[in-house]
Amino acid sequence: MALEHAILVSLDERAGTGYELARRFDRSIGFFWAATHQQIYRTLKRMVDLGWVTCREEAGDGRPDRKVYEPADAGRAELARWLVEPGEPETIRHELAVKVRGASLGDVAAVVAEVARHRELHAERLGAYRAVEEKDFPDASGLTGRRLHQHLVLRGGVRAEQALVDWCDEVLAALREDTRR
Repeated sequence: MALEHAILVSLDERAGTGYELARRFDRSIGFFWAATHQQIYRTLKRMVDLGWVTCREEAGDGRPDRKVYEPADAGRAELARWLVEPGEPETIRHELAVKVRGASLGDVAAVVAEVARHRELHAERLGAYRAVEEKDFPDASGLTGRRLHQHLVLRGGVRAEQALVDWCDEVLAALREDTRR
């Protein structure tokens, strides 16, 4: 997947300025597709050049004019093409797993500390995802269409973070037991 597709999905949900789009990436889309503000602005310009998005200027009421982006027909066609294109399952590159595997080659205590740090970070992200779910989807039983799709992606994030927290707990218990032997 390219950043262009993530931007098209976001703009189809709601047109916005580059700044607004970057904020959406910071708060939601960025949980599963990270991009810097600079990458987003650069990609928006390329997408305008490709005819995938349109850009209209809105007066800023005493502030600089705003450029508001939204998908063009060609962008929606590209998104439809991409949605049916087969994709390969993600291959996970997990630096922490390599450190755990190599722990016996160095300072096991430092690896334990790093696993504990990662566990806390995953637990924080899990808490953030659950807070979003509680706020935005208090009753998910009747969701359909776009709201259902958004919730399903969020649930994927919840489950992935929960799995990482559980794995870190398992690793910590095993490494601590191993050092006691």
